[in-house]
Amino acid sequence: MKHTIPALALVLSVAAPFVHAQTSGGDRNATQALGRQLLAQSCAVCHLPPTLGAKTYGPPLNKGTAAGNDAAVRVVIENGSERMPGFKYYLKPAEVDAIIAYIRTMPAPVLTTANDAQGATQ
Repeated sequence: MKHTIPALALVLSVAAPFVHAQTSGGDRNATQALGRQLLAQSCAVCHLPPTLGAKTYGPPLNKGTAAGNDAAVRVVIENGSERMPGFKYYLKPAEVDAIIAYIRTMPAPVLTTANDAQGATQ
């Protein structure tokens, strides 16, 4: 009985982040949720930093990508670019739409100027 409570606490502490991650979808619809999953599987290796502050191989993706032009994003995803392979034979059109829908929910990064950074340190 002494070992049951610590074991239960360990199991709950390990499972809690996974439960939270599954329920913290915010206001995403099913298409955006699918897009998030597909982006994590197919795009994250190049477009999402592995750790906070790390650089990525590809540009970060957010609602400002391609100046908000969904058609331009679709062309790049399907056909690729100089540094990116095309995914038209790997992803279905509905999956590309889902990725674009999810990207449009991601906030654009806040850019600071040198003056803003200097003022924050003083």
